[in-house]
Amino acid sequence: MFERVLVPLDGSKVGEAALPVIERLVEKCGPGVKVEITLVGVITLLRHWVVVGEASAPVSYSEEELKLIKQRVMNYLTRTGDSLKKQGVVIKTMVPTGNAAEEILKACTEVNADLIAMSTHGRSGLRRLAFGSITDKVLHGTSVPVLMVRAPEGTVNE
Repeated sequence: MFERVLVPLDGSKVGEAALPVIERLVEKCGPGVKVEITLVGVITLLRHWVVVGEASAPVSYSEEELKLIKQRVMNYLTRTGDSLKKQGVVIKTMVPTGNAAEEILKACTEVNADLIAMSTHGRSGLRRLAFGSITDKVLHGTSVPVLMVRAPEGTVNE
């Protein structure tokens, strides 16, 4: 059975599709089995666009803005983790900054995860080429088993 599960989340309903599956897995653990679930929210956008009239320019977030964004992500992960807490389940959170796939793989190593459970948008073909696939990069970048859960049809990114 898996004891250390890494669950990357992006704040969307699509991203949360793996959570019910993880809950069911945890429920099937026998009494006395401790499971540690680490929720990871990667901050990928380190700058935003400022538009003045017809001109626009990329501007890096200030340290204060990044601190605020990180706190919002941490609050989201904490609220989400509260719904997963059951007897024998320990919830941890991480909020790294950088490339999502790379940070997920780093987190996997840091927490010594024995399972990565993540949602997939289910894109294929040109859409997948255009948007890339974090799930695909994680799947091919680790030797740890990856449980991919496709978001239900009709789930909207919120």
